[in-house]
Amino acid sequence: MAQATLPTTMTLDRRRFDRLSALITRELGIRMPPTKITMLQSRLQRRLRELQMDSLDAYEAYLFDEGGVSGELVHFFDIVTTNKTDFFREPQHFDYLTVKALPTMARGSRLGQHWNFKLWCAGCSSGQEVYTLGMVLSEYAAVHPGFTFSMLATDISTRILQDAKRAIYTEEIIAPVPMELRRKYLLRSSDKGRQLVRVVPELRSKVKFGRLNFMDAKYGIREEFDVIFFRNVMIYFDKPTQEAVINRMCTHLRPGGHLFISHSESLTGLNVPLELVGNSVFRKIP
Repeated sequence: MAQATLPTTMTLDRRRFDRLSALITRELGIRMPPTKITMLQSRLQRRLRELQMDSLDAYEAYLFDEGGVSGELVHFFDIVTTNKTDFFREPQHFDYLTVKALPTMARGSRLGQHWNFKLWCAGCSSGQEVYTLGMVLSEYAAVHPGFTFSMLATDISTRILQDAKRAIYTEEIIAPVPMELRRKYLLRSSDKGRQLVRVVPELRSKVKFGRLNFMDAKYGIREEFDVIFFRNVMIYFDKPTQEAVINRMCTHLRPGGHLFISHSESLTGLNVPLELVGNSVFRKIP
């Protein structure tokens, strides 16, 4: 059976793709190569159906007019950003956090026995990473009296932030969570047929969510953090953008604080106030 072809009005040609990809790079810092045309076309078609538009011409005109830029841009960002995360992804980092980073920072501080630890999960996606951190820090707090913590989780996508706030996941998604932690921090749905779990309210209350664009000149964040997790985000940026973003983030990282990036990422060649202390773990130079 022959595959149906899209009408010309729904086909993303190279001219339109170049214009949209330039917008994405300018506003989000994300590189969008021509190999992503099919992906972007598919996502745009879903958005057109939501808006009841019958052509990409109409959507392009809507997006780039004055009203579209202010109103539609947020929805456009939702459809073009990729949100991939897992519970306990790159697990060595969580071991490093509790076994090395936290004890090292505690010894080097003047906090005494009381420490209100602050962590920023930057690019939190649908929440698995920040809730993993919540479980790990809760376990640490249980054996370290006087240690309390709070977390900020940010993302550019308003849609994915709503998912993260709901904190509802399928059995398949929570598979990496150890059973003893599932019993403590995940509540099963009363509807047995749905096979869903939700993060316990005590853990959800530790997280404040907010929308943030890493390309903004200032982030509007008042806190100074002990640790920042910024993993699997830089891979979408070019080197100058990586350097600018990391330096802005470091203004919110206390001296001696730690930055975690993905094992697939590197700060090599970037002029940033950080020193390597572990596998993809950096310490802000005092």
